[in-house]
Amino acid sequence: MSYLDALVLAIVEGLTEFLPVSSTGHMIIASSIMGIEKDPFTKTFTVAIQLGAILSVVVLYWKRFFQSLSFYYKLLVAFIPAAIVGLLFSKQIDLLFERVDLVAIMLIAGGGVFLFIDKVFHETEEHGETQVNYQAAFKIGLFQVLALIPGVSRSAATIIGGISQKLTKQAAAEFSFLLAIPTMLAATGYKLLTYYLEGNVLNNSQVSTLVLGNAVAFIVAFLAVKSFILYLTNHGFKIFGYYRIIVGTTILILYWLGVDLQVL
Repeated sequence: MSYLDALVLAIVEGLTEFLPVSSTGHMIIASSIMGIEKDPFTKTFTVAIQLGAILSVVVLYWKRFFQSLSFYYKLLVAFIPAAIVGLLFSKQIDLLFERVDLVAIMLIAGGGVFLFIDKVFHETEEHGETQVNYQAAFKIGLFQVLALIPGVSRSAATIIGGISQKLTKQAAAEFSFLLAIPTMLAATGYKLLTYYLEGNVLNNSQVSTLVLGNAVAFIVAFLAVKSFILYLTNHGFKIFGYYRIIVGTTILILYWLGVDLQVL
């Protein structure tokens, strides 16, 4: 992986981590176009740079971390389902990271949901809750399990999970962002450990690449988070639905036609 490859993937990560369009799916597509999707370090890099993106949430919402202990307990309750499933099926999930066709299908399916989700939960926005209770936290955690499938989008799954528990869009989005912190910390740590246990050792160039990727992802995500919440609250999911359907359909058609994404 070159520094240019790392820069591109980091920008993609920063822009898409907190948008309901699947950051993992976009990085799989981007790495496929660059022809580096099967490289073990690329797979580790695409997970590890999510840490940079979530650090932007720590900076933006630092006051939340000085609340009562129940705040941490709720994040833990929401984190547990995906952590268990992720550990039990880590090898199977890792194989999905090479499935561009699966990413495309999930993008289209999620896009279809987004076209109607605002109408289904329109009353929730007007009379919704702003605080997450333990039951809602656990159910949001169950929604997060779906995001282990590339193309689903962790933020989309958890935000919709929050809205389904009668949270406002802003409250659901903010809890989704905060839930990303333990989730991505665990995913990054586990991925780096697995990479090492498989006999790989990060060289100086790869360490520099990770530092660059995390720094760029942090900056881009920092700029994107607040803008997304404002847009979501005022305009809803529909534009993201159209985007997912267009991108997913394009990729799927190219895949079925046997077009090598590396030549794009």
